[in-house]
Formats: sequence, structure tokens, C-alpha cells
Amino acid sequence: MLHSHLLTDTVQLAADDQVLILNSAADPFVRVAAQQLSAGIITLAEDNIAALQGYQGLPVPQTGFRKGPPYTTPLPLPLPYDGSAVPGYANFWWVPFHQYISRYPQATMDVAVMNLLYQGSNAWVMYGLQVAVYALKAGGRLYVVGAKDRGVLSVAKRMQAQFGNIETLAISKGHRVVCCIQPQQNVAELFLGDRYPLAGTRDRTELVPAVFANGKLDEGTQLLLEALEVHVTDEALDIGCGAGFIGMHIAGLASKGMVTMVDASLAAVDAAQGMIERSGLTNIRVLASDGAQEVLSERFDLVVTNPPFHLGGIQTTETAERFIREAAQVLRPRGRFYLVANRFLKYEPVMRSCFGTVEEVSGNARYKVLRCSRM
Repeated sequence: MLHSHLLTDTVQLAADDQVLILNSAADPFVRVAAQQLSAGIITLAEDNIAALQGYQGLPVPQTGFRKGPPYTTPLPLPLPYDGSAVPGYANFWWVPFHQYISRYPQATMDVAVMNLLYQGSNAWVMYGLQVAVYALKAGGRLYVVGAKDRGVLSVAKRMQAQFGNIETLAISKGHRVVCCIQPQQNVAELFLGDRYPLAGTRDRTELVPAVFANGKLDEGTQLLLEALEVHVTDEALDIGCGAGFIGMHIAGLASKGMVTMVDASLAAVDAAQGMIERSGLTNIRVLASDGAQEVLSERFDLVVTNPPFHLGGIQTTETAERFIREAAQVLRPRGRFYLVANRFLKYEPVMRSCFGTVEEVSGNARYKVLRCSRM
């Protein structure tokens, strides 16, 4: 929680500020900031729907905080504020991180905040800086918090290049908060200049950073596809589908069945939906879902996953173990479950506890493909 204390101590907010949280909705600082904004708005530009679910308990008016997948309910422009927020809390809005530029007008934000801990890759970080360039008013401030081992020093250099200024506001135990200010000049000209390489793509929805292996299969996914046993009538589920390579492969083989792909990342859902549309396949769908939560009432013959093993920048087996338990819940009797993972990750114990037996059906020095059956 060190990074949150640093933000609380250093980020200065006025009561009516427009605050943009850049893919960092899980940061506890957001709730602290909300209490300071009696007449302002916090916009959560967030990719992970699991991070958004934590805000459903905040005492904010339903007209201000939009529930449900935001990519199906576009937010109005410009942003309205009716002054009806509960005293002491901000009005909340949210939008998919990768769609901010196509949804929102530029130069409307007073403050932008990004925590490097919650960024899935360097591509997300660079994209977040570009969003800040686009979103901040002249004189607006961007705060970035991160650890030295998360690349905060190199990010600070990039901020200096983007904004022309940088200041370190706090340093503690390897973490620091750095801040830059949007130059006092025509922001539209800056956006259209060299500081924003995505200029000209504002009206597109494909502003997705290159986080999906640049359209190429990684080695582990390739091993999984080669090991999969797919029946032509299978009802299949891909948990944590990413760009959709696994689900698309299954859909091509299960021509008389149906494939459901789920992912908590809205960018992944958009990428997978694009693949579906280009393929012409009609026996496949993709849903925004934290794990298999959206389909727990359904049952499947085949469940597959290539789960992440980092959460908030920390290596963990928690997400994969939850996927395993959810797979056991939704599999039909004699259903098959496949998981691919780095060899050093020990998922076998939880798989045995859920399924009884587990076997390795493929692998190499780096990866293993594990298989279980529901009895």
C-alpha cells in the first residue's frame, strides 16, 4: 500500500477537479480522491472489469456511475454533471482504457494519475502517457507512481520528452511519485504533432496496444493447440481468452458446437471480437467476464485456459487456481479441461483437488500442458 500513501501525500486536488485514472482503478488512492471532490468527477479509464467491480459499493448516484460493459453503452459527450452526488464523494464515470480517445473530448481533465503496478506491459504504460497528453487541459498535471524495478525512472524520462518538464515529488523505499504539467500552449496542436504518434486514429476503436504477441502464437499456446482433443459437437469455454487464438481454433473444429470466450480485459474482448468478425465463424461468442463469472450457470464439454500468473505486477497462482475451480464447476460429466503453464508453476495440487487426477499431455523444457476430466 506504500504507493497509495505516496499518492495521497503528494497529489493535490481541488474540489471541482476533473480527474482521470489511467488503468489504475484498483488503487486505493481513488477512494481517497473521491472524498476530496465534492463537485468534481473521477473518470476511470480502465481495462480490467474486475478492478471496476470494487466501486459498486460507493455511495454515488446511479446516473453518474455506469454499471455493465461500457463498450456496449457509449457515454455521452460532453460529460454531464448534475451536482447530485452524495456530499463528500465524486461523480464517477468509466470507459474502456483503450477507447478513451475515441469516446472523450480532448483537453478536459485537470489531473491524470497512473500507477505502474497495474499496467500489464510497457505498451500499456506508453499508451497511458499518450492518453494523458490527449486528455489534460493546458496546465493539467499527470502524476505517475511506481517502483524503480517497475521502470519508473525510464517512464519519467519519457514524460520529460512528452511534456517538456518533470518533477519528482516523493521517494520512499524504492517507490517514487513523478509529476509533469501540460504546457501552456495549444493542446490541439500538441496532440496533432510529434508527441502523439496515434494522431489520425481518434475515430477508430482499435487503439489497442500491442499486448497480444503482435498477432503471433506464443510457444505455450501452440503446444496447447496441438494437444487439444476437440469433438465436432463440443460446447467449449476459453477462460482468459486474450486475442482469441485458442477459441478460434476450437470453433473451427467444433463446427456443430459452440465456443464461448471470456476475458476480464476489455481490450482483449475487442480484439477477440474483431477476430470473430473477420473469420466469419458463427459458432463463437466473446464476453467480458472476470474469469468464468458470467457463465457459471452454463455447462461445457471442453474448458481451456492459458492463465496469467501476474496480478498487480506480482507473480501469483491465485488467478489460475480460481480458473481451475471455475472450470470444475462448469464442466459436464466426462468433460475435459486443459491448462497450459510455465513449467515452474505448480498447478497440479489444486487440479487434483478439483478433478481427482491430472496428466501432462504435452510440454517441453519451458511449458507443460495439463489435462483433467470431470467424472
